[in-house]
Amino acid sequence: MIESPPALFEALVQAAPPGDATLLFDTACVIGGGIAGLLAARVLSDRARRVVVIEPDDLSGTAGPRPGVPQGLQVHTLLPGGQQWLERWVPGLTKEAQERGASLVPGQGTTFLDGVPQALDAEGHHLLAIGRPLLESLIRDRVVSRPGVTVLRGRAIGLRYDGDAVDGVRYTSRSAGDQGDNGARVLDVDFVVDAMGRSSRLSSWLGDSGYDQPRLERLGISINYATALFERSVELADLERPGALALFTPGHSRHGVSTAAVQPIEGMRWIAMLMGYGDSRPGRTVAEFRAACAALPPVFAEAVAGDVVGGVETYHQADNRRRHFADADHLPARLVAVGDAVASFNPIYGQGMSSAALHASCLAAYLGGAPDLDAVAREFYRTQQVVVDAAWAVSAGGDGARLDAQNGTDVPQGVRERRRAMDQIAAATLVDGELAHAFNDVSYMLRHPAVLADPELLARAVAANERAA
Repeated sequence: MIESPPALFEALVQAAPPGDATLLFDTACVIGGGIAGLLAARVLSDRARRVVVIEPDDLSGTAGPRPGVPQGLQVHTLLPGGQQWLERWVPGLTKEAQERGASLVPGQGTTFLDGVPQALDAEGHHLLAIGRPLLESLIRDRVVSRPGVTVLRGRAIGLRYDGDAVDGVRYTSRSAGDQGDNGARVLDVDFVVDAMGRSSRLSSWLGDSGYDQPRLERLGISINYATALFERSVELADLERPGALALFTPGHSRHGVSTAAVQPIEGMRWIAMLMGYGDSRPGRTVAEFRAACAALPPVFAEAVAGDVVGGVETYHQADNRRRHFADADHLPARLVAVGDAVASFNPIYGQGMSSAALHASCLAAYLGGAPDLDAVAREFYRTQQVVVDAAWAVSAGGDGARLDAQNGTDVPQGVRERRRAMDQIAAATLVDGELAHAFNDVSYMLRHPAVLADPELLARAVAANERAA
Protein backbone atom coordinates (compact mmCIF):
# COMPACT_ATOMS: atom_id res chain seq x y z
CA MET A 1 0.00 0.00 0.00
CA ILE A 2 1.26 3.50 -0.87
CA GLU A 3 1.45 5.58 2.33
CA SER A 4 2.87 8.89 1.13
CA PRO A 5 0.09 11.37 0.22
CA PRO A 6 2.06 12.77 -2.76
CA ALA A 7 2.74 9.27 -4.10
CA LEU A 8 -0.86 8.18 -3.55
CA PHE A 9 -2.15 11.33 -5.23
CA GLU A 10 -0.02 10.75 -8.31
CA ALA A 11 -1.03 7.07 -8.45
CA LEU A 12 -4.69 8.16 -8.50
CA VAL A 13 -4.01 10.59 -11.36
CA GLN A 14 -2.47 7.70 -13.34
CA ALA A 15 -5.17 5.11 -12.53
CA ALA A 16 -6.49 3.06 -15.48
CA PRO A 17 -9.49 0.73 -15.84
CA PRO A 18 -8.89 -2.75 -14.42
CA GLY A 19 -8.02 -5.42 -16.92
CA ASP A 20 -9.84 -8.24 -15.14
CA ALA A 21 -12.42 -6.62 -12.85
CA THR A 22 -14.23 -8.90 -10.42
CA LEU A 23 -18.00 -8.45 -10.33
CA LEU A 24 -18.91 -7.25 -6.82
CA PHE A 25 -22.53 -6.11 -7.09
CA ASP A 26 -25.76 -6.99 -8.75
CA THR A 27 -27.10 -3.40 -8.57
CA ALA A 28 -25.17 -0.25 -7.74
CA CYS A 29 -26.83 3.16 -7.55
CA VAL A 30 -25.42 6.64 -8.12
CA ILE A 31 -27.53 9.52 -6.79
CA GLY A 32 -26.87 12.45 -9.12
CA GLY A 33 -26.21 12.54 -12.86
CA GLY A 34 -23.63 15.33 -13.02
CA ILE A 35 -19.99 14.81 -13.90
CA ALA A 36 -19.04 13.34 -10.50
CA GLY A 37 -21.96 10.90 -10.67
CA LEU A 38 -21.28 9.88 -14.25
CA LEU A 39 -17.62 9.17 -13.54
CA ALA A 40 -18.57 7.12 -10.48
CA ALA A 41 -21.02 5.21 -12.69
CA ARG A 42 -18.21 4.55 -15.17
CA VAL A 43 -16.08 3.00 -12.42
CA LEU A 44 -19.01 0.96 -11.07
CA SER A 45 -19.84 -0.37 -14.53
CA ASP A 46 -16.75 -2.61 -14.21
CA ARG A 47 -17.96 -3.99 -10.88
CA ALA A 48 -21.76 -4.24 -11.09
CA ARG A 49 -24.19 -6.08 -13.33
CA ARG A 50 -26.44 -3.02 -13.28
CA VAL A 51 -25.70 0.64 -12.49
CA VAL A 52 -28.67 2.98 -11.98
CA VAL A 53 -28.11 6.74 -11.99
CA ILE A 54 -30.96 8.62 -10.28
CA GLU A 55 -31.20 12.21 -11.51
CA PRO A 56 -34.13 14.68 -11.21
CA ASP A 57 -33.17 16.77 -14.27
CA ASP A 58 -34.18 15.81 -17.79
CA LEU A 59 -30.99 14.54 -19.40
CA SER A 60 -32.40 13.98 -22.87
CA GLY A 61 -31.15 17.29 -24.30
CA THR A 62 -27.66 18.75 -24.68
CA ALA A 63 -28.34 22.36 -25.69
CA GLY A 64 -28.24 24.13 -22.37
CA PRO A 65 -27.35 23.80 -18.69
CA ARG A 66 -29.41 21.73 -16.30
CA PRO A 67 -31.40 23.36 -13.47
CA GLY A 68 -29.34 21.30 -11.04
CA VAL A 69 -26.14 23.04 -12.20
CA PRO A 70 -26.65 26.76 -11.44
CA GLN A 71 -23.08 27.49 -12.53
CA GLY A 72 -23.52 25.61 -15.81
CA LEU A 73 -23.20 28.70 -18.02
CA GLN A 74 -19.97 29.85 -16.36
CA VAL A 75 -16.44 29.08 -17.55
CA HIS A 76 -15.45 25.44 -17.15
CA THR A 77 -11.95 24.16 -17.89
CA LEU A 78 -10.89 20.54 -17.71
CA LEU A 79 -7.44 20.62 -16.13
CA PRO A 80 -4.76 18.24 -17.47
CA GLY A 81 -5.09 16.00 -14.39
CA GLY A 82 -8.78 15.38 -15.01
CA GLN A 83 -8.35 15.19 -18.78
CA GLN A 84 -5.68 12.49 -18.54
CA TRP A 85 -7.86 10.42 -16.22
CA LEU A 86 -10.88 10.80 -18.50
CA GLU A 87 -8.92 9.80 -21.57
CA ARG A 88 -7.99 6.51 -19.95
CA TRP A 89 -11.50 5.73 -18.69
CA VAL A 90 -13.53 7.31 -21.51
CA PRO A 91 -11.11 7.04 -24.46
CA GLY A 92 -11.54 9.41 -27.37
CA LEU A 93 -13.45 12.01 -25.37
CA THR A 94 -11.00 14.83 -26.11
CA LYS A 95 -11.01 14.11 -29.85
CA GLU A 96 -14.80 14.03 -29.96
CA ALA A 97 -14.98 17.27 -28.00
CA GLN A 98 -12.65 18.91 -30.52
CA GLU A 99 -14.75 17.57 -33.39
CA ARG A 100 -17.72 19.25 -31.75
CA GLY A 101 -15.85 22.57 -31.65
CA ALA A 102 -14.16 22.52 -28.23
CA SER A 103 -10.57 23.76 -28.03
CA LEU A 104 -7.47 22.07 -26.66
CA VAL A 105 -5.71 25.21 -25.48
CA PRO A 106 -1.98 25.27 -24.70
CA GLY A 107 -1.30 26.44 -21.19
CA GLN A 108 1.94 28.13 -22.22
CA GLY A 109 1.88 31.90 -22.04
CA THR A 110 -1.79 32.17 -21.12
CA THR A 111 -1.50 33.04 -17.40
CA PHE A 112 -0.96 36.60 -16.16
CA LEU A 113 -0.25 37.67 -12.59
CA ASP A 114 -1.01 41.34 -11.94
CA GLY A 115 -0.78 41.89 -15.70
CA VAL A 116 2.61 40.18 -16.16
CA PRO A 117 2.69 36.94 -18.22
CA GLN A 118 3.97 33.76 -16.61
CA ALA A 119 7.26 32.39 -17.96
CA LEU A 120 6.85 29.69 -20.61
CA ASP A 121 6.38 26.21 -19.16
CA ALA A 122 8.38 23.89 -21.39
CA GLU A 123 6.18 20.87 -20.59
CA GLY A 124 3.45 22.09 -22.92
CA HIS A 125 0.32 21.04 -21.03
CA HIS A 126 -3.05 21.65 -22.68
CA LEU A 127 -6.43 22.48 -21.17
CA LEU A 128 -9.76 21.50 -22.69
CA ALA A 129 -11.86 24.65 -23.17
CA ILE A 130 -15.49 23.54 -23.50
CA GLY A 131 -18.95 24.50 -22.36
CA ARG A 132 -20.14 22.52 -19.34
CA PRO A 133 -23.35 21.24 -21.04
CA LEU A 134 -21.41 19.81 -23.98
CA LEU A 135 -18.77 18.13 -21.84
CA GLU A 136 -21.38 16.60 -19.55
CA SER A 137 -23.39 15.28 -22.50
CA LEU A 138 -20.30 13.72 -24.09
CA ILE A 139 -19.38 11.94 -20.85
CA ARG A 140 -22.98 10.87 -20.29
CA ASP A 141 -23.34 9.40 -23.80
CA ARG A 142 -20.18 7.33 -23.32
CA VAL A 143 -21.06 6.12 -19.82
CA VAL A 144 -24.72 5.30 -20.51
CA SER A 145 -23.69 3.31 -23.60
CA ARG A 146 -21.85 0.85 -21.36
CA PRO A 147 -23.70 -2.43 -20.67
CA GLY A 148 -26.02 -2.24 -17.68
CA VAL A 149 -25.84 1.54 -17.09
CA THR A 150 -29.20 3.34 -17.08
CA VAL A 151 -30.51 6.74 -15.97
CA LEU A 152 -33.69 6.87 -13.91
CA ARG A 153 -35.35 10.26 -13.85
CA GLY A 154 -36.39 10.80 -10.26
CA ARG A 155 -35.47 12.38 -6.95
CA ALA A 156 -33.80 10.38 -4.18
CA ILE A 157 -35.49 11.03 -0.84
CA GLY A 158 -33.66 8.68 1.53
CA LEU A 159 -31.91 5.39 2.15
CA ARG A 160 -33.01 2.01 3.44
CA TYR A 161 -30.79 -0.10 5.66
CA ASP A 162 -30.30 -3.77 6.43
CA GLY A 163 -28.54 -3.76 9.78
CA ASP A 164 -25.67 -1.28 9.40
CA ALA A 165 -25.49 -1.41 5.61
CA VAL A 166 -27.41 0.47 2.93
CA ASP A 167 -29.59 -1.84 0.88
CA GLY A 168 -32.05 0.51 -0.82
CA VAL A 169 -32.60 4.01 -2.16
CA ARG A 170 -35.98 5.66 -1.69
CA TYR A 171 -36.98 7.86 -4.60
CA THR A 172 -39.88 9.49 -6.37
CA SER A 173 -40.00 8.86 -10.09
CA ARG A 174 -40.63 11.39 -12.81
CA SER A 175 -41.38 10.66 -16.44
CA ALA A 176 -40.53 12.87 -19.38
CA GLY A 177 -42.77 15.93 -19.51
CA ASP A 178 -44.25 15.19 -16.07
CA GLN A 179 -44.35 18.16 -13.71
CA GLY A 180 -44.94 16.19 -10.52
CA ASP A 181 -43.67 13.18 -8.61
CA ASN A 182 -45.22 9.78 -9.20
CA GLY A 183 -45.07 8.40 -5.68
CA ALA A 184 -42.33 7.00 -3.45
CA ARG A 185 -40.55 3.80 -4.45
CA VAL A 186 -37.50 1.84 -3.31
CA LEU A 187 -34.64 0.63 -5.49
CA ASP A 188 -32.96 -2.47 -4.07
CA VAL A 189 -29.20 -1.91 -4.19
CA ASP A 190 -25.88 -3.42 -3.13
CA PHE A 191 -23.89 -0.17 -3.13
CA VAL A 192 -24.67 3.56 -3.23
CA VAL A 193 -22.68 6.63 -4.29
CA ASP A 194 -23.88 10.08 -3.25
CA ALA A 195 -23.13 12.56 -6.05
CA MET A 196 -25.84 15.12 -5.18
CA GLY A 197 -23.45 18.08 -5.19
CA ARG A 198 -23.08 21.01 -2.78
CA SER A 199 -26.69 20.69 -1.65
CA SER A 200 -26.42 16.96 -0.89
CA ARG A 201 -29.02 15.77 1.61
CA LEU A 202 -27.00 12.72 2.67
CA SER A 203 -25.89 14.22 6.01
CA SER A 204 -29.51 14.86 7.00
CA TRP A 205 -30.51 11.33 5.99
CA LEU A 206 -27.69 9.88 8.07
CA GLY A 207 -28.56 11.99 11.10
CA ASP A 208 -32.24 11.08 10.84
CA SER A 209 -31.27 7.39 10.83
CA GLY A 210 -29.02 7.61 13.89
CA TYR A 211 -25.67 7.78 12.08
CA ASP A 212 -23.01 10.46 12.38
CA GLN A 213 -23.34 13.57 10.26
CA PRO A 214 -19.90 14.33 8.78
CA ARG A 215 -18.57 17.64 10.08
CA LEU A 216 -19.17 20.45 7.60
CA GLU A 217 -16.29 22.91 7.22
CA ARG A 218 -16.90 26.25 5.50
CA LEU A 219 -14.55 29.01 4.43
CA GLY A 220 -16.38 32.16 3.34
CA ILE A 221 -15.29 33.59 0.00
CA SER A 222 -18.28 35.58 -1.35
CA ILE A 223 -17.35 35.49 -5.02
CA ASN A 224 -19.35 37.02 -7.85
CA TYR A 225 -19.01 35.66 -11.37
CA ALA A 226 -20.14 37.31 -14.58
CA THR A 227 -19.83 35.33 -17.81
CA ALA A 228 -20.79 36.15 -21.38
CA LEU A 229 -20.43 34.56 -24.81
CA PHE A 230 -19.16 36.45 -27.86
CA GLU A 231 -18.96 35.46 -31.49
CA ARG A 232 -15.49 34.42 -32.65
CA SER A 233 -14.43 34.92 -36.27
CA VAL A 234 -10.94 33.37 -36.04
CA GLU A 235 -10.23 29.63 -35.93
CA LEU A 236 -8.28 28.28 -32.96
CA ALA A 237 -5.15 27.59 -35.02
CA ASP A 238 -5.03 31.20 -36.20
CA LEU A 239 -5.41 32.85 -32.81
CA GLU A 240 -2.33 34.74 -31.67
CA ARG A 241 -3.18 33.94 -28.03
CA PRO A 242 -5.72 31.11 -27.61
CA GLY A 243 -7.19 32.15 -24.28
CA ALA A 244 -5.94 33.69 -21.07
CA LEU A 245 -6.24 33.63 -17.29
CA ALA A 246 -5.57 36.90 -15.45
CA LEU A 247 -5.01 36.77 -11.68
CA PHE A 248 -4.67 39.82 -9.45
CA THR A 249 -3.28 39.83 -5.93
CA PRO A 250 -5.10 41.90 -3.26
CA GLY A 251 -4.74 45.59 -3.98
CA HIS A 252 -4.13 45.08 -7.71
CA SER A 253 -7.65 44.32 -8.98
CA ARG A 254 -8.91 46.32 -11.94
CA HIS A 255 -12.52 47.50 -12.30
CA GLY A 256 -13.25 45.24 -9.33
CA VAL A 257 -11.89 42.21 -11.23
CA SER A 258 -9.79 39.83 -9.14
CA THR A 259 -9.74 37.02 -11.73
CA ALA A 260 -10.65 36.93 -15.41
CA ALA A 261 -10.59 34.25 -18.07
CA VAL A 262 -11.30 33.93 -21.78
CA GLN A 263 -11.48 30.69 -23.75
CA PRO A 264 -12.38 29.71 -27.31
CA ILE A 265 -15.16 27.14 -27.08
CA GLU A 266 -17.55 25.30 -29.39
CA GLY A 267 -19.86 27.20 -31.74
CA MET A 268 -17.06 29.58 -32.80
CA ARG A 269 -17.53 31.55 -29.61
CA TRP A 270 -15.41 33.09 -26.92
CA ILE A 271 -16.52 32.55 -23.35
CA ALA A 272 -15.34 35.33 -21.06
CA MET A 273 -15.54 35.48 -17.26
CA LEU A 274 -14.95 38.26 -14.74
CA MET A 275 -14.85 37.56 -11.00
CA GLY A 276 -14.86 39.86 -7.99
CA TYR A 277 -14.97 39.34 -4.23
CA GLY A 278 -17.47 40.74 -1.74
CA ASP A 279 -19.16 43.89 -3.02
CA SER A 280 -17.33 43.78 -6.36
CA ARG A 281 -19.71 42.62 -9.07
CA PRO A 282 -17.85 43.36 -12.30
CA GLY A 283 -19.44 43.25 -15.72
CA ARG A 284 -23.15 43.06 -14.89
CA THR A 285 -24.02 44.60 -18.28
CA VAL A 286 -22.37 44.03 -21.65
CA ALA A 287 -21.06 47.61 -21.65
CA GLU A 288 -19.55 47.19 -18.16
CA PHE A 289 -18.15 43.82 -19.23
CA ARG A 290 -16.33 45.27 -22.22
CA ALA A 291 -15.05 48.23 -20.21
CA ALA A 292 -13.56 45.91 -17.59
CA CYS A 293 -11.96 43.73 -20.28
CA ALA A 294 -10.34 46.79 -21.84
CA ALA A 295 -8.24 47.19 -18.67
CA LEU A 296 -6.95 43.60 -18.90
CA PRO A 297 -4.33 42.03 -21.20
CA PRO A 298 -5.23 42.70 -24.88
CA VAL A 299 -6.62 39.21 -25.56
CA PHE A 300 -9.62 40.05 -23.35
CA ALA A 301 -10.66 43.10 -25.36
CA GLU A 302 -10.18 41.09 -28.56
CA ALA A 303 -12.37 38.28 -27.27
CA VAL A 304 -15.31 40.53 -26.34
CA ALA A 305 -15.20 42.65 -29.50
CA GLY A 306 -17.58 40.39 -31.42
CA ASP A 307 -21.35 40.31 -31.13
CA VAL A 308 -22.58 39.14 -27.74
CA VAL A 309 -24.51 35.86 -27.70
CA GLY A 310 -27.33 36.20 -25.18
CA GLY A 311 -26.54 38.32 -22.15
CA VAL A 312 -24.35 38.39 -19.08
CA GLU A 313 -24.90 35.42 -16.75
CA THR A 314 -24.05 35.93 -13.08
CA TYR A 315 -23.32 33.45 -10.30
CA HIS A 316 -22.60 33.91 -6.60
CA GLN A 317 -20.88 31.42 -4.31
CA ALA A 318 -20.63 32.14 -0.60
CA ASP A 319 -18.05 29.62 0.54
CA ASN A 320 -15.69 26.71 0.09
CA ARG A 321 -17.14 23.58 1.70
CA ARG A 322 -15.94 20.17 2.72
CA ARG A 323 -17.61 17.36 4.63
CA HIS A 324 -15.22 15.31 6.76
CA PHE A 325 -16.43 11.76 6.12
CA ALA A 326 -13.05 10.32 7.09
CA ASP A 327 -13.49 11.62 10.66
CA ALA A 328 -17.03 10.30 11.20
CA ASP A 329 -17.16 7.34 13.62
CA HIS A 330 -20.56 5.81 12.83
CA LEU A 331 -21.49 5.46 9.17
CA PRO A 332 -23.29 2.71 7.28
CA ALA A 333 -21.51 0.26 5.01
CA ARG A 334 -21.95 0.11 1.23
CA LEU A 335 -22.08 3.89 0.94
CA VAL A 336 -19.62 6.55 -0.29
CA ALA A 337 -19.88 10.17 -1.46
CA VAL A 338 -18.02 11.94 -4.27
CA GLY A 339 -17.61 15.31 -5.95
CA ASP A 340 -19.12 18.48 -4.54
CA ALA A 341 -21.12 16.37 -2.08
CA VAL A 342 -17.77 15.96 -0.28
CA ALA A 343 -15.88 19.14 -1.17
CA SER A 344 -16.53 22.14 -3.38
CA PHE A 345 -14.02 24.90 -3.91
CA ASN A 346 -13.67 28.43 -5.18
CA PRO A 347 -14.30 27.80 -8.90
CA ILE A 348 -11.59 30.23 -10.04
CA TYR A 349 -9.09 27.40 -9.45
CA GLY A 350 -10.90 25.13 -11.92
CA GLN A 351 -10.58 22.08 -9.68
CA GLY A 352 -14.19 20.86 -9.61
CA MET A 353 -14.31 18.53 -12.62
CA SER A 354 -10.79 17.20 -12.13
CA SER A 355 -11.48 16.56 -8.44
CA ALA A 356 -14.56 14.60 -9.48
CA ALA A 357 -12.38 12.49 -11.76
CA LEU A 358 -9.92 11.77 -8.97
CA HIS A 359 -12.75 10.89 -6.55
CA ALA A 360 -13.80 8.30 -9.12
CA SER A 361 -10.21 7.10 -9.16
CA CYS A 362 -10.42 6.70 -5.36
CA LEU A 363 -13.53 4.58 -5.86
CA ALA A 364 -11.75 2.41 -8.42
CA ALA A 365 -8.81 1.92 -6.04
CA TYR A 366 -11.14 1.01 -3.19
CA LEU A 367 -13.18 -1.52 -5.17
CA GLY A 368 -10.03 -3.03 -6.64
CA GLY A 369 -8.52 -3.60 -3.21
CA ALA A 370 -10.74 -6.53 -2.14
CA PRO A 371 -12.71 -4.39 0.36
CA ASP A 372 -14.90 -5.72 3.14
CA LEU A 373 -18.16 -4.38 1.75
CA ASP A 374 -20.03 -5.06 4.96
CA ALA A 375 -17.82 -2.61 6.83
CA VAL A 376 -17.70 1.17 6.57
CA ALA A 377 -15.69 2.27 3.49
CA ARG A 378 -12.95 3.83 5.62
CA GLU A 379 -10.17 3.03 3.18
CA PHE A 380 -12.09 4.88 0.47
CA TYR A 381 -12.61 7.92 2.71
CA ARG A 382 -8.94 7.96 3.75
CA THR A 383 -7.83 7.80 0.12
CA GLN A 384 -10.31 10.45 -0.92
CA GLN A 385 -9.11 12.70 1.90
CA VAL A 386 -5.70 12.89 0.19
CA VAL A 387 -7.37 14.33 -2.93
CA VAL A 388 -9.58 16.71 -0.94
CA ASP A 389 -6.65 17.90 1.19
CA ALA A 390 -4.60 18.60 -1.95
CA ALA A 391 -7.34 20.62 -3.64
CA TRP A 392 -8.23 22.39 -0.38
CA ALA A 393 -4.60 23.40 0.14
CA VAL A 394 -4.61 25.21 -3.22
CA SER A 395 -8.02 26.90 -3.20
CA ALA A 396 -8.88 27.33 0.47
CA GLY A 397 -5.22 28.06 1.19
CA GLY A 398 -5.22 30.96 -1.24
CA ASP A 399 -8.60 32.21 -0.06
CA GLY A 400 -7.56 31.96 3.59
CA ALA A 401 -4.44 34.04 2.95
CA ARG A 402 -6.49 36.72 1.19
CA LEU A 403 -9.08 36.84 3.98
CA ASP A 404 -6.44 36.98 6.71
CA ALA A 405 -4.69 39.86 4.95
CA GLN A 406 -7.99 41.66 4.45
CA ASN A 407 -9.07 41.22 8.08
CA GLY A 408 -5.65 41.80 9.65
CA THR A 409 -5.72 38.35 11.24
CA ASP A 410 -2.74 37.33 13.34
CA VAL A 411 -1.86 33.95 11.81
CA PRO A 412 0.52 31.36 13.33
CA GLN A 413 4.19 31.64 12.46
CA GLY A 414 4.22 28.32 10.57
CA VAL A 415 1.32 29.41 8.38
CA ARG A 416 3.01 32.74 7.65
CA GLU A 417 6.18 30.95 6.57
CA ARG A 418 4.29 28.58 4.26
CA ARG A 419 2.45 31.49 2.70
CA ARG A 420 5.63 33.49 2.19
CA ALA A 421 7.19 30.48 0.48
CA MET A 422 4.19 30.11 -1.81
CA ASP A 423 4.29 33.82 -2.64
CA GLN A 424 7.98 33.49 -3.58
CA ILE A 425 7.27 30.55 -5.88
CA ALA A 426 4.24 32.22 -7.49
CA ALA A 427 6.25 35.40 -8.16
CA ALA A 428 9.13 33.39 -9.60
CA THR A 429 6.84 31.71 -12.16
CA LEU A 430 6.94 35.01 -14.04
CA VAL A 431 10.67 34.68 -14.74
CA ASP A 432 11.59 30.98 -14.39
CA GLY A 433 10.07 28.39 -16.74
CA GLU A 434 11.05 25.40 -14.57
CA LEU A 435 9.34 26.94 -11.54
CA ALA A 436 6.32 27.74 -13.69
CA HIS A 437 6.27 24.07 -14.67
CA ALA A 438 6.37 22.88 -11.04
CA PHE A 439 3.70 25.37 -10.02
CA ASN A 440 1.45 24.47 -12.96
CA ASP A 441 1.75 20.74 -12.26
CA VAL A 442 0.14 21.42 -8.88
CA SER A 443 -2.42 23.88 -10.26
CA TYR A 444 -3.37 21.38 -12.96
CA MET A 445 -3.85 18.58 -10.37
CA LEU A 446 -1.04 16.47 -11.78
CA ARG A 447 1.15 16.67 -8.68
CA HIS A 448 0.48 16.96 -4.94
CA PRO A 449 1.03 20.45 -3.40
CA ALA A 450 3.71 18.98 -1.14
CA VAL A 451 6.15 19.08 -4.07
CA LEU A 452 6.22 22.87 -3.76
CA ALA A 453 7.61 22.56 -0.21
CA ASP A 454 10.95 21.33 -1.56
CA PRO A 455 13.68 23.58 0.00
CA GLU A 456 15.66 23.53 -3.25
CA LEU A 457 12.62 24.77 -5.15
CA LEU A 458 12.13 27.61 -2.67
CA ALA A 459 15.81 28.57 -2.83
CA ARG A 460 15.59 28.68 -6.62
CA ALA A 461 12.50 30.89 -6.40
CA VAL A 462 14.15 33.32 -3.98
CA ALA A 463 17.21 33.57 -6.23
CA ALA A 464 15.07 34.12 -9.33
CA ASN A 465 13.10 36.88 -7.64
CA GLU A 466 16.28 38.59 -6.42
CA ARG A 467 17.70 38.57 -9.95
CA ALA A 468 14.46 40.01 -11.32
CA ALA A 469 14.24 42.79 -8.69
